[in-house]
Amino acid sequence: MIRLFKLCVAACVVLAVMEARAFDLSDTEGKRHRLSDYKGKWVVVNFWATWCTPCIKEIPEIAEYYRAHFPSRAIVIGIATDVDDAAKTIQFAKKVGHAYPLVLADDDGKVEKPFGKVRGLPTTIVFDPSGKRVYDRTGTVTKRSLEDVTVGKGRAAGASAAVSPPAGVGAS
Repeated sequence: MIRLFKLCVAACVVLAVMEARAFDLSDTEGKRHRLSDYKGKWVVVNFWATWCTPCIKEIPEIAEYYRAHFPSRAIVIGIATDVDDAAKTIQFAKKVGHAYPLVLADDDGKVEKPFGKVRGLPTTIVFDPSGKRVYDRTGTVTKRSLEDVTVGKGRAAGASAAVSPPAGVGAS
């Protein structure tokens, strides 16, 4: 019983650390993005790759969400995970409709680290206006699914969505 209690406490600590871990990223335009800069706004972070067909399919949907909600309600940051040639990745992103800030992942994992291990692509993480991580999804998203999280069906704007555990926490 005591072991179970200790395990539960440890899991709570891990979740608290994951939620509290802020990010500090620089995009391809040289703009810095910190979670703390976006207090009061929803923050959507999407991990994708040029070889990932579902990723490419969802980029126009995410761009549509961004256009509808930036800058008043939300910010979207896309993180390209396969960067052999930065110029080619940037060109590819523009070609497929990536019309929101683009961050290029690094080989040493510093970009990914604040979010926890990304286990599949595409992966989308959403932070509520207070900076709390409230949504994790491996798989495609749409403009509508992002609006369901950030605006909600029948909820007041700003209410948080159901929380999925961060990647690697509670998953088997």
